[in-house]
Amino acid sequence: MFSDELEKYDWDETGRFIASRTASDVRAALRKEHLTVEDFMALISPAAEPFLEEMAQLSHRYTLERFGKTISMYIPLYVSNACANCCVYCGFNHNNPLTRVTLTMDQVKAECEAIRELGPFENLLIVSGEHPKINGADYIEQVIRTARPYFNNLTIEVGPMSAEDYKRLTHSGLNGVVCFQETYHKENYRKYHPKGMKSIFDWRVNGFDRMGQAGVHKIGMGVLIGLEDWRTDLTMLARHLRYLRKNYWQTKYSVNFPRMCPAEGGYQPKVVMSDRELAQVTFAFRIFDHDIDISYSTRENPTFRANMMKLGVTSMSAGSKTEPGGYRSTPDALEQFEVSDPRSPKAVTDEIRRLGYEAVWKDWDKVFD
Repeated sequence: MFSDELEKYDWDETGRFIASRTASDVRAALRKEHLTVEDFMALISPAAEPFLEEMAQLSHRYTLERFGKTISMYIPLYVSNACANCCVYCGFNHNNPLTRVTLTMDQVKAECEAIRELGPFENLLIVSGEHPKINGADYIEQVIRTARPYFNNLTIEVGPMSAEDYKRLTHSGLNGVVCFQETYHKENYRKYHPKGMKSIFDWRVNGFDRMGQAGVHKIGMGVLIGLEDWRTDLTMLARHLRYLRKNYWQTKYSVNFPRMCPAEGGYQPKVVMSDRELAQVTFAFRIFDHDIDISYSTRENPTFRANMMKLGVTSMSAGSKTEPGGYRSTPDALEQFEVSDPRSPKAVTDEIRRLGYEAVWKDWDKVFD
């Protein structure tokens, strides 16, 4: 399990190593076809900031080679904000006084129909709070079976499950799983997640092994930018990705680096990442792993998303509602976060075409892999 692998790495020592990288280390990394994690650390270090243009060109080249001029489109469907966790930064925090909404299957069906009216989406991301008794594996299986007739590709972003449950869901129509470790800083992790299943660090970090063991077709990973030093956290993410590639090589992978927004309850991000730094991270991950899917959600503003479209990003959401039933059933429920790109799917795809790219609505079927 990756929790054992993670014990080999010291957080503070990793941060010091990144800070000690030089321009010479960056140049050496940029000359390589295949990078080590140490090379990746050079590319996200302060020493790499003067090399951003060179990194952008290299990232653009690798993206074109692997993905062509395409942007894969997806849309989230929030089905429940019931949550047993007390994450201090999240609007769905169990202690927050808000109306809890868990969609019925009739409401899920109505949401699917409303999404189909927005555009020809085939990639649906099903999102839920983490409450095993309310929106656990049995509930998510019902949602998957209800949504399957409307969409060809179903991904979930819900509480981590057992390998057996992941396997069961793949037989019900599940294609992918997205899970954010939030932070790899084990000591401080508990401060951000004081109660609930999410407070168990090893259960969460080893969830990716369980996904791989269950044969999940695609695994999405990420850390939440704003909790701890982002350079160290993203290095741990790169180590985790390399570990998963080695052990579950038949699985596809994606990464996302959401920047925190202020949440219900007043939490403010501890760390702020600039647009320039997010671009640097995006380039570094593309150069580190040429085949990784890099996703930008509607957390990012339209101008920045457009600028990054040609430089490494390969999938985007559009028309997103981040509250349960936001497309039709319960539009007044609390949002998990406020979107920064409120444009319609048509407006987003019109811009994609204007920039010379093609919006891809359907992924390859597993049978063709």
